[in-house]
Amino acid sequence: RTETARLLFGADKREAGVIELDGQSLRIKTPRDAIAAGICMLTEDRKAEGLILSQSVQDNFGLPNLRAFGQWGFIHRGREAGALMEHVESLRIKLADARQNANTLSGGNQQKVVLAKWLERNAEVVIFDEPTRGIDVGAKYEIYQLMNRLAARGKAILMISSELPEVLGMSDRILVMHEGRVTGEITEVANATQEDIMQMAVGGLEEAA
Repeated sequence: RTETARLLFGADKREAGVIELDGQSLRIKTPRDAIAAGICMLTEDRKAEGLILSQSVQDNFGLPNLRAFGQWGFIHRGREAGALMEHVESLRIKLADARQNANTLSGGNQQKVVLAKWLERNAEVVIFDEPTRGIDVGAKYEIYQLMNRLAARGKAILMISSELPEVLGMSDRILVMHEGRVTGEITEVANATQEDIMQMAVGGLEEAA
């Protein structure tokens, strides 16, 4: 599942198939291509891949947005800080100071900072890979609310999760995968159960065997 997400984001090489968005075929070979197409990814290991923990929240926010805040080789820090604070408010990031290091934030707030930097790039498709792994119950609820708000704003959400109650509670449509192949699809999520998902997963295992 993670490999599929990385492929969509251009982090892994695609050997076959087509990536389409709004009916248009996309040529995504690198994360830069994906970002330009409006696709962003919040990785499962956000501490290793999503943030530079030893740098400030503002620096992490600004790195993928240098063109937006840079001019003549200089970064307009005031404009950068203003944009960051708009996301801090809209995403409800608990932050004492934009200059504090990212490693001082809770797991849920680190996740929100990663999302903020991509939303500044006008991302329309947001891939969440295990979005609530390693965070407490309260932070999980905040992430769920955040995802619902993004969906209400017209963003497309692709959530990858191994927590079946989370999958059933958050999804409009569910795809079950095994070794890179779709082994089942659920469109009537309101009537689905964890057993339905497990049966599709086991079916994929039996077919592969």
